[in-house]
Amino acid sequence: MIIFSMNIKNLKRIYHTVKCLKFKQIYYRLYFLLKKIFFTPKSTLISEQLTTNTLNCFPFHNVSSKYKSNSFTLLNKTKTFDSVIDWNFSGYGKLWTYNINYFEFLNHPELTKNDGLKLIRDYIDANEILVDGLEPYPISLRTINWIKFLSKYEIEDTAINKILFSHYDCLYSNLEYHLLGNHLLENAFSLIFGAYYFKNEKLYRKSREILEDQLQEQILNDGAHFELSPMYHQIILFKLLDTIYLIKKNTWKYDSQLEDKLVIWAKKMLSFLKIITFKNGNIPMVNDSTFNIAPTTTEIINFAKVLEIDLSIALKLDASGYRKIEGDNYELFFDVGEVGPTYQPGHAHSDTFSFELHINNNPFIVDKGISTYQKDEVRQMERSTMSHNTVMIENFEQTDIWGGFRVGQRAQIISLKETKNNIIAKHNGYKKMNIEHERNLVYLKNRIIITDNVFGNKKLKKQAFLHFHPSIKAIKINSNKISFKDIDIKIIFKDFEHIRTEKYNYCLGFNNTIEALKIVVVFTETLRTEIL
Repeated sequence: MIIFSMNIKNLKRIYHTVKCLKFKQIYYRLYFLLKKIFFTPKSTLISEQLTTNTLNCFPFHNVSSKYKSNSFTLLNKTKTFDSVIDWNFSGYGKLWTYNINYFEFLNHPELTKNDGLKLIRDYIDANEILVDGLEPYPISLRTINWIKFLSKYEIEDTAINKILFSHYDCLYSNLEYHLLGNHLLENAFSLIFGAYYFKNEKLYRKSREILEDQLQEQILNDGAHFELSPMYHQIILFKLLDTIYLIKKNTWKYDSQLEDKLVIWAKKMLSFLKIITFKNGNIPMVNDSTFNIAPTTTEIINFAKVLEIDLSIALKLDASGYRKIEGDNYELFFDVGEVGPTYQPGHAHSDTFSFELHINNNPFIVDKGISTYQKDEVRQMERSTMSHNTVMIENFEQTDIWGGFRVGQRAQIISLKETKNNIIAKHNGYKKMNIEHERNLVYLKNRIIITDNVFGNKKLKKQAFLHFHPSIKAIKINSNKISFKDIDIKIIFKDFEHIRTEKYNYCLGFNNTIEALKIVVVFTETLRTEIL
């Protein structure tokens, strides 16, 4: 009976996960599976004589991936190989394996021309035994990095170009239509670099087709990238600016219509990024965002200035579901949006109504961020409701996050009302318990009032969480009030059962955490939280 119950639960989870996929995703998943089993790969781009261009590319060097003397430092982990580099090394997890195959370290200012060439030639020697490196996403990132390196040093090497072209052939035949989202955009950005480098019309036409279609699909009316991860927004926006620079600065093909369209999307994305970025330069660490991966907002804005893109556009936050509020001495980032996009929520968390708060330009209440993409308990915890500044009922998730990058049944916003100093929203993430959660946010010049109303079963335990930045070293609880050492901030609670402090791991990046403090407030139906 228990096994039967578990199977029913798993079937429901899979149903709620799969029902949101697009037909195209399901079709291409089956297509690639059958292709792998029954068909021998055929070349679609083969050219007997390769003609290449030395490209003028934007010189960006602020990268965290490093190589020196057979040692690779990626994602805050270092691996030293004795003699032969294992490009399939999996000892630090799949994301680390992907990163060594991205070749981002080619852009590091300390890497010499000779070392870069040595690494590329070593990779070519291993071409027949590559595994993860021949997947479309690593190919997309690596090919751009190779092209930039080869162009920087004006290297013309037939063997390198032949392998590079073969990897484009592989990418062209395996574009990630089964995933869509940022993966397909990365494919397109790579294709256009390959088109300019090899003077290849077929690559160019496919790239333009995808870019025009997917930017229209993926950029929301308030300028947000639809996966709602500020980190991936930065990554995609930087690649978009990189592509505009490529078109502007290289003469193989000047396409003013495409450039104009890309600039329009860039303006929208820049507007969103400027609004959500805190004054200290940090982005909210929501939906798989973490430190030291994407170019910073300052770096992106400076790039836009180089391209003379108008930065004055200021769209109102809307479709993303994100809101940014500024008081006399605080900045508040608030999430009242849906889990999105429905067909690609791989970077989504169970975090409806969560928020971040900066006071006097310093982080105070924070999102813990992420430290891993491994499909393990840590990943599950970092995506969970209890890891965000919102309300959890018993041990149930608002949104069923599972499998590392999967989402089953998800919370939906069922009402939203906004006035000058007030946002009231309600979600149905707990509808299977016949419960609805309403969060009422009142924001004044130097005071924030949050009222949580839980409608439904009174017997189930309700918990509200507040995660504090690691700079907060001590929390004093005095009846219904908490205060902080050396900080003139008070938080007052009303209508609660009890308050306790706990420790949690705040994420400083992949594979890098630090211990910090959180507050757990248990209540019955209504909880009022006032931050002074």
